[in-house]
Amino acid sequence: MEILDTAIVGAGVLGLACAYQLSRAGHKVLVLEQHSAIGTETSARNSEVIHAGLYYPTNSLKARACVKGKSMLYQFCQEYAVPHKQIGKLVVATDKAQLPQLRALEAQGDANNAGGLRLLNTKEALSMEPELQCAGAIYSPTTGIIDSHSLMLALEGATESKGGEVILASKVVRIEISNGTCQLVMKDGYRLTARNLILTAGLHTSSLMSTVNNEVIKREIPTTYFVKGSYFTQSSKVPFSHLIYPLPEGAGLGIHLTLDLAGGARFGPDVEWIKTINYQVDPSKLNTFHDNIRRYWPGISKNTLRPGYAGIRSKIVRKGHPAGDFQIYHKSLSDKSQLVAFFGIESPGLTSSLYLGEVIVKMIC
Repeated sequence: MEILDTAIVGAGVLGLACAYQLSRAGHKVLVLEQHSAIGTETSARNSEVIHAGLYYPTNSLKARACVKGKSMLYQFCQEYAVPHKQIGKLVVATDKAQLPQLRALEAQGDANNAGGLRLLNTKEALSMEPELQCAGAIYSPTTGIIDSHSLMLALEGATESKGGEVILASKVVRIEISNGTCQLVMKDGYRLTARNLILTAGLHTSSLMSTVNNEVIKREIPTTYFVKGSYFTQSSKVPFSHLIYPLPEGAGLGIHLTLDLAGGARFGPDVEWIKTINYQVDPSKLNTFHDNIRRYWPGISKNTLRPGYAGIRSKIVRKGHPAGDFQIYHKSLSDKSQLVAFFGIESPGLTSSLYLGEVIVKMIC
């Protein structure tokens, strides 16, 4: 039986970034994707923002991966002509009571080397965005927007140019570890054997790891919790040229305004803890969205908001707990065989993807 060098399960942006980095390092990579297209789950249902690195605890994996991954991502976009724009963003305090939190966030971003952050008073913020309402803001010049699908296509193409392959409609239902290798049992019963296995299955990594025929590994895997975030789109042009974020709250970054590369606007995501995967947007959330948006944009009209789309974040902490860090599970199965699994890859996962792929290269080379 042929033994594959490296198999990756999941062809979202992280799986494709890992495949790209590994193929560049000389690995023969096979990416298996359960759906009929790449990146149809988390990677296609987010804000498409290149994050600067403000929010995360200093020296956390999220902070390192975001700041270093941001530079790598901008460079990749230039090299492979991926549509993007370093548009910048304002994080706003909507009243004076939030100013201490705003200053603390700027200090956190500076500690993380988020890049050129500037604290603005009301006059300075309004000179950049006249329709904004705020008591102060942080200007983040290195924040950007990206066409995430074009990014994934570029990663796929670059991987294939190095001899890698992406196989669609190939669902892995079970993992068996035997003789220092991993056997992947497919939905149709077919089996593949790989020396190195990288799980980048997003929402499904925990459940897939639970099929491993090794009780020690099963005990070590974290539980994945689902947090749904809905977006509403704006039917008319917005009077903003930067992304606008409120201060973060709870499990998310607040209902923020993001722009796409065509100039369209969307608001979200909100935070909804769910048990099962469901991408429907509840139209009854309109009033909540409107009330949140008008705190920083009083001129928003409820009539211009439309239900858009929803995404689901994979979290490894329960509701009410502080946000968790990215987690990389790494198990050496033999001198030449490694099992790696990613857990809790939520925002800034897209920004961090190339850096995380580079981390994997160091783990298994």
